[in-house]
Amino acid sequence: MVYDLIIIGAGPAGLSAAIYASRYNLNTFIISEEIGGMASEAYKIENYPGFKSIPGMELMNKFKEQVKGLVDIKQERVIEFKKENNFVITTKKSIYKSKTVIVAAGTKRRKLNIKGEKEFLGRGVSYCATCDAAFFKDRIVGVVGGNDAAAMSALLLAEYAKKVFIIYRKEKIRAEPLRVSQLEKNKKITIINSTNVVAVNGDKMMSSVTLDREFNNSKELNLNGLFIEIGSIPSTVLTKKLGIKLDEEGYIIVDSSQKTNVNGFYAAGDITSGSNKFRQIITAASEGAIAAHSVYEFLKNN
Repeated sequence: MVYDLIIIGAGPAGLSAAIYASRYNLNTFIISEEIGGMASEAYKIENYPGFKSIPGMELMNKFKEQVKGLVDIKQERVIEFKKENNFVITTKKSIYKSKTVIVAAGTKRRKLNIKGEKEFLGRGVSYCATCDAAFFKDRIVGVVGGNDAAAMSALLLAEYAKKVFIIYRKEKIRAEPLRVSQLEKNKKITIINSTNVVAVNGDKMMSSVTLDREFNNSKELNLNGLFIEIGSIPSTVLTKKLGIKLDEEGYIIVDSSQKTNVNGFYAAGDITSGSNKFRQIITAASEGAIAAHSVYEFLKNN
């Protein structure tokens, strides 16, 4: 069987593309390891129209519920893309063929790549405050990063931990002004600027980090947990075999219709070089909708 469209990824872009594809009566399904993407990890979302404040998981469940019954989702891992007469997508379970593809695979967490980071993953080191904050009740934790995600993680952790340090390599964190104001008002949170974490230390569990400059007369900071929020990198490894053009940062280059340089191959959401370098749910959803419409027009004319 050859599908009209296969969507890779089930975050805001992929799920939105599926909703629109169903309205165009395209024979479609989604392949994704996880449903909801990184949006589902957000503690609170306060800038998505229609919701004054909503947990990321709850919002993505609403996306999923709307897709339910319209488009099937196969929770599988894609291991290869090929282009023959049609696109051939291989997962660990099966092989699928499709006339068109929308890749909305999003990004994966950027790592510090420092001593102890890998060794203490799950034993103090985490990349998801929403997932793990409750495990650090009345403990001392650190957050590495200065973006909105880092600020939101620190605010969430402050609801559980007795002390939260934000450790950022630049002179001033770059979160939205509202978030910065919230951080400054929270007595549990201390911001350490112009500082890098260079090692994670401990025995069975992490107990401290080493800094590259002194804080309170010491380069060692005692912490029970370290949450790494330094951004993400696009999941584009599998697209390289098709010759998909990437920008200098590794994001897929798309035009205003979300089309790549390969005919019939589209991309949407955080993986693209387009408007969603803004990294917002609303722009990812928009790109997914545009991509589905573009696929419909392509199939209608070919």
